[in-house]
Amino acid sequence: MIWVEQIFQGILLGGYYALIACGLSFMFSVMGLVNLAHGSFAMLAAFGFWALAEYAGLPPTIGWTAVFPAMALLGVALQRLVLDRSARSGFLIPVLATFGLSICIDNLLFQQFGADTRSLAPFIGDLSYDSWELADGVFVGKLAVYIFLAAVGLLGGLQLFLSRTQLGRAIRATAIDRDTVGLLGIDANWINICATAIAMVTVSIAGAALGMRATFDPYAGTPQLIFAFEAAVIGGTGSLWGTLLGGLTLGIAQSVGAQISPQGFLIAGHATFLVVLVARTSLDRIADVWRIFSFVRTKAS
Repeated sequence: MIWVEQIFQGILLGGYYALIACGLSFMFSVMGLVNLAHGSFAMLAAFGFWALAEYAGLPPTIGWTAVFPAMALLGVALQRLVLDRSARSGFLIPVLATFGLSICIDNLLFQQFGADTRSLAPFIGDLSYDSWELADGVFVGKLAVYIFLAAVGLLGGLQLFLSRTQLGRAIRATAIDRDTVGLLGIDANWINICATAIAMVTVSIAGAALGMRATFDPYAGTPQLIFAFEAAVIGGTGSLWGTLLGGLTLGIAQSVGAQISPQGFLIAGHATFLVVLVARTSLDRIADVWRIFSFVRTKAS
């Protein structure tokens, strides 16, 4: 039964990874940008929730009314002041710009809050440790289940938003061809601003989830960025449902690896990422060779 429990725990952990990878995958699919400040923004949101709970007495169930709009406005500023300007210079400049931004955010958080770890668990009562018993000896945490459901709901909601709403269709069109959509009366700059604001709200949801399920500190953003990146790549960068699949794969690999060895938690996750990356690269090369072969055969005939 212990392996069954590990699989369940891995699935629930994968839900969190899909949640934190959602904004990263969404921004890449819309603007083709890799935001290296993604994890730092999650920490910023987590500290925002903590500060509201600690100093204003607003638990996370209420604090989101202030954190979500603030993060959305921060996304507007991020797009206007950093991403839009740096994207004009090619793919590498936005990566470097967001990397520098992450360093600034981490150090500002350290200056303001110090190196002590924080947690939102004291502000959510028994939800932080309560669990359900699925079978004899198999338990799942209520909070982990809620986070998993939030990930599925968020990814599903974003997918419906992109396919069923006018703004969502405009975002998809802009992602396909930024220049051509201008001929249809769509302002690509405004669309990217909206997309970044949405991505920042998803980041704040992930920050709240991290704060409730674990501890965090000003420099905890980098590991979260790595997990988000691995989940997005495993599932296929830019695919929302693929992000969920990638998160589940990563979570199960880490959970099973931790059962095999104490160091296996991280090793198994990174190894799975590398295997998928190598396999995907190999398949792409095989596909390229096949296209070349087909072209040559067509010319010869």
